[in-house]
Amino acid sequence: MTSTTKAVVPAASATKRVATPGFEVSFVPADFRVGHMRRITTVYLRCHGMADVIDSALLAVSELVTNAIQHGGGRPVGLRVVPSAGALCIEVTDSSPIPARTRTAATDDENGRGLQLVSAISKEWGVSVDGMTTWCSLATTERGN
Repeated sequence: MTSTTKAVVPAASATKRVATPGFEVSFVPADFRVGHMRRITTVYLRCHGMADVIDSALLAVSELVTNAIQHGGGRPVGLRVVPSAGALCIEVTDSSPIPARTRTAATDDENGRGLQLVSAISKEWGVSVDGMTTWCSLATTERGN
């Protein structure tokens, strides 16, 4: 199983290409990939001066990637992490058009609280119109490079 990592690059002028900070990874869904995505995200955030948001970002990545692996129909999953002024956007894409939604978990349920956690730590979160991308935006106080 292989992963593909690529820099997020904006539309460039004919003479100059400038990479935007951020990263995007596509991978075949498997439970062990959650740990891989957490490690990639940690390294990226440390290298770009965003240590203040690591804990929240790792929680969001864990929950969103796990949901995509469990409910994405076995097709490739994508993780995209992009900083902007005062925020970090995390997007996870799968092949399921069924949008992610919060659930009400019973006290003794072992699952069902992931999006509630993401909602609690995020400035905002949502699902794309096609239902295939779930995203959140985390507040950050440090400035990324």
